[in-house]
Amino acid sequence: MRKPLVGAFAGALFGAAALAATTATASAGTPHDAGAAGHHTAAKAAKHAQHPAAEPDFSGTVALDNCSGSLVKMPDSKAGDPALVLSNGHCLSEGMPQAGEVVVDKDTQRDFKLLDAKGGEKGTVSASKIAYATMTDTDVSLYRLDSTYKDIKSKYGIDPLEIDAAHPKQDSKITVVSGYWKEKYGCSVDGFVPELREADWKMKDSIRYTSECNTKGGTSGSPIIANDSGKVVGINNTRNEDGEKCTMNNPCEVDKNGKVSVHKGIGYGQETYLFTKCMAAGNKLDLNKEGCALPKPKS
Repeated sequence: MRKPLVGAFAGALFGAAALAATTATASAGTPHDAGAAGHHTAAKAAKHAQHPAAEPDFSGTVALDNCSGSLVKMPDSKAGDPALVLSNGHCLSEGMPQAGEVVVDKDTQRDFKLLDAKGGEKGTVSASKIAYATMTDTDVSLYRLDSTYKDIKSKYGIDPLEIDAAHPKQDSKITVVSGYWKEKYGCSVDGFVPELREADWKMKDSIRYTSECNTKGGTSGSPIIANDSGKVVGINNTRNEDGEKCTMNNPCEVDKNGKVSVHKGIGYGQETYLFTKCMAAGNKLDLNKEGCALPKPKS
């Protein structure tokens, strides 16, 4: 585990995540058929090339005292709902949750510096509740702010990033946007890991990056934004730093057959679509909602 960047628990843990270069795995596509279908595909590609998706910027990202994060909304969130900030579980100022621990609706006091598109600080938003946090099966924290989306838009002119309700896609282009460093890192989704182990923690279906995302300590909690949609598909959280197996700061991969592998220098993120299945009206967390697969507190 990394030492704190600043403050008592300002650690970049789990890779707050720096990524070193490695070999990316690419899959070859099947050639399109010739003829009308081919011309149609080419026309669509040309149209897309003329109107490419805008590169993700810093608008809606936040800086914590030790990590990065983002102001987020769910697909069904309303302007009058309490706003939410997303980061990593290991970024909690109260300290990292133990394996198996789930934090729900806990009082806290935390400030976040809200950034504009160019990375300028627009102001501070505050949270008095940790709506959810865990490092079991994932590595997430979700804060409930004292302000609504409408309040923030009126005061700062900033809109939240939307969490994608769909699972992220293999080979899709992504950008890790760090509010802490005010830096962006672009790469692709290299694959998905059935189980990622690091010290006492296990994470499921983690996102593995290609090597271009050379992130560093302080980027933990950064939103992983899909370049084509501009939506949040995950949060940056760890990397294998030294080539060790399953130790702190050296996560290992476990495949469906139980085979363990190590990829030195490669970084990972955690998926966020799960949250969209667990939120009720008013941005209220409902872990008993049908389809919700987030870990629950032990009874």
